[in-house]
Amino acid sequence: MADVPVPALLQHGVPMIKVSPRSQKRYTFRLDADQGQIIWESKKLRIIPIENIKELRSGSDATYYRQLYQLAHEYEDRWITIVYILDGQYKTLHLIASSKESFQLWDITLRKLYAIRQELMTGPGNEEMRHAMWVRQCWKSSEHQNDQKLSFDEVERLCRRLNVNASQDGLVRLFKQADSQRSGFLDFTDFRKFVQLLKARPELDLLYKKLSSENGGKFTFTIFEAFMRNYQKSSLSQEELRTVFLRYARKSGAKVATTPGSPSSHLNGCDDVTMSLDAFTAFLLSSDNSAFTDQHGRIYQDMTQPLCHYFISSSHNTYLVGHQLVGDSTIEGYIRALLQGCRSVELDIYDGDHEPMVFHGKTLTSKVRVREVCEAISKYAFVTSPYPIIISAEVHCSVAQQDMLVAIMHEVFGEALVSAPVGEHPKIDKLPSPEELRGKVLLKAKNLYVSEQEQIRTKEVVVDTESSSTDTSTSDLDIANEVREELRRAKTQNIEAIKELKEEFRKARNVFNRVRGHHQVPEKSVTTALVGAATATSTAIAEQPVKSEKQETKVKMSAALVALLVYTVGVKCRGINKKERYAPEHVFSLSETTASKIMKQGMVDLIKHTKDHLVRIYPKGLRLSSTNYLPHRYWAAGAQLVALNWQTFDLGYMINHAMFQRNGRAGYLLKPEALRLPDKGTLARRTLHHLDVTIISAQQLRRPKDSTGHEIIDRNIVDPYVEVSIYTPDWTHFSSSSPSSGSSSPPTPSGSNGSSTTRAITARTSSVKNNGFNPVWQESLRLTFECAANLLDLVFVRFTVLRDGENDGEPIAVYCVNLASLAMGYRHLPLHDSQLCQYLFSTLFVKCSLQDD
Repeated sequence: MADVPVPALLQHGVPMIKVSPRSQKRYTFRLDADQGQIIWESKKLRIIPIENIKELRSGSDATYYRQLYQLAHEYEDRWITIVYILDGQYKTLHLIASSKESFQLWDITLRKLYAIRQELMTGPGNEEMRHAMWVRQCWKSSEHQNDQKLSFDEVERLCRRLNVNASQDGLVRLFKQADSQRSGFLDFTDFRKFVQLLKARPELDLLYKKLSSENGGKFTFTIFEAFMRNYQKSSLSQEELRTVFLRYARKSGAKVATTPGSPSSHLNGCDDVTMSLDAFTAFLLSSDNSAFTDQHGRIYQDMTQPLCHYFISSSHNTYLVGHQLVGDSTIEGYIRALLQGCRSVELDIYDGDHEPMVFHGKTLTSKVRVREVCEAISKYAFVTSPYPIIISAEVHCSVAQQDMLVAIMHEVFGEALVSAPVGEHPKIDKLPSPEELRGKVLLKAKNLYVSEQEQIRTKEVVVDTESSSTDTSTSDLDIANEVREELRRAKTQNIEAIKELKEEFRKARNVFNRVRGHHQVPEKSVTTALVGAATATSTAIAEQPVKSEKQETKVKMSAALVALLVYTVGVKCRGINKKERYAPEHVFSLSETTASKIMKQGMVDLIKHTKDHLVRIYPKGLRLSSTNYLPHRYWAAGAQLVALNWQTFDLGYMINHAMFQRNGRAGYLLKPEALRLPDKGTLARRTLHHLDVTIISAQQLRRPKDSTGHEIIDRNIVDPYVEVSIYTPDWTHFSSSSPSSGSSSPPTPSGSNGSSTTRAITARTSSVKNNGFNPVWQESLRLTFECAANLLDLVFVRFTVLRDGENDGEPIAVYCVNLASLAMGYRHLPLHDSQLCQYLFSTLFVKCSLQDD
């Protein structure tokens, strides 16, 4: 991986216009490759770390914002939009270069720097490049005052800032070892040597000596193969292991092989080849020893089975990037989700003044044109995955604007849009596969009067305008029952839920007042309005009699819109039993509350239904702040489209992200056989497992950064500890009978997510005092959990690095992985921040093994 030279012009600074909704101001922007930062000064010195960038858009790719800010087309070929995350929030920076030459210089250089960091942030590997970048970053951030040398005092201050826990005597010793000229200063070459000494890994030295001691101190291929079989549980053939060994091993001080599959022919026997400590360390840090078994990034599962045989990455209210009541509706939500592999997005569509609009009905959310949303979907739909997009739409508009919606979709999606001839509906025996629908866009919308027995009669087909955009397929009675249940639970839990709702209303009221131009609005009236906005006046419904069907306002559905409902026809859930029959294309949506009730009454029936039909689950209406449930609870019931609020980086989002990192991030995962071919005996089978984890050490833990991109200096001293948690679904409803003999009763949950009865088993290490650079624990933890039907694909492990004494603070770093994808043995886990952006230099060294009871 080659480094990128940055032109001197960009290093010194280039004037550009910064565009915001209210103003356009000229600032000087610099690009610091060593620090990996974009820097400019407004009222404060502001920084965007390049590794925090999520997307770069320029020219026509950024047209949306240029038009949004009502700027002329002449600026388009000089426009750069940078989408990034800082302080836990997505942000955008819009720039207009002063000339086309300046624009090209910025655009090309920044994209190259961004590409390098993106490659480094896809997992382990490229250790030499990673190390070189870190050394330059440290050198540039030190206090050498441009004299290109560091005194001991300057080095000591740097080490303290890096959270290095070393005595002054120890640092003096390392400084003297690195000071080749005995000058009392370190130049850059000496500094690199100092850093190498500072980053010494005694725990790896011990492991290396322990392994090689079995062969007289020589780490030969025989030792390597035994290590890979016994500890790493490798399934590679001996020849494949030999290739890996020769990639890192050295003979007579010379590297013998550097690329896969190209070992020197005379070394095929490996008899006289040994692996040094440095080579062994390089292997342990490489992608050949990744903790994530799907690190190769390939789509490897069978993609030719019916759609209903896959879990599908899904988003709820995709257009929102914040609160359910007062958040912004924007195309950004679609772009972010699609670039992360999401395959099902949601649109709530209402009449606009001139054309259909997307927004959250009966709330204070802003609006976005349906055309802009479709254009964003079309542009980003197949960037990450080639498999079909399912647009889950709630259509609340008039017949005329329904026709307009269909025309827009045909115009934007073209041949990719799946449709049937108007007035006809093909007979479907089973759903097509993701492979058959490769590159296609499917529309799912509710259709109340379609059943397997009767043909679609256009004049009678209607859309229920009373359905809420939050509770997409729930009747008023369902909503009322849900609200009553929430109120009852709130009262029994010391009214904590009511307090939370009041806090959400308070926040929403503040925004409401700002929208109204800071006019004072009585608290009671605003709260009443917000309650009415939430989930189709849910609290009011709880106190009022439910309307009969005859009283509900119905709007006819256009024949053109009906023609777009081919493989995903939304219907109301009439129950899951032998009396009710659904066509293969029929899809019903359930709120998490309704789904939980169905699972409690007949989990196996729901699993059997999902063998041939798609089912969508969505968050309950009272999640006003866009929090998430834990999705694996509903995957365990076979539900394919488990929709989450992608704008909220909570545990539910983290589990969903870990799940769909698999299979090349295709957004489609083949369900385990037990859920595709459900059998009561298989589902009732319980097994007990033990995950043994040794937390060995961490490397270069990062301090948090503030909203301007600067490290928070007053949090530089950390006493880190590691918490390991296992999250399993509640297997209780897999069978009404008790577990088979030999199985254990379920472990007591140590944590849960509100009403979602999932199980969490947690253990933690002690803390290491005052060391965030290279803390060593060497502590063993055992987590025991139960599994049904060997569904390890639905068990998740989270490693969290925390500060001792900060119970409510944001973690230092996290890593979440599906247990079935966690490689056993000695592994370096790539650490992430709370928004799941991988740190360039931070890792956690662990040893894992899974034991069956």
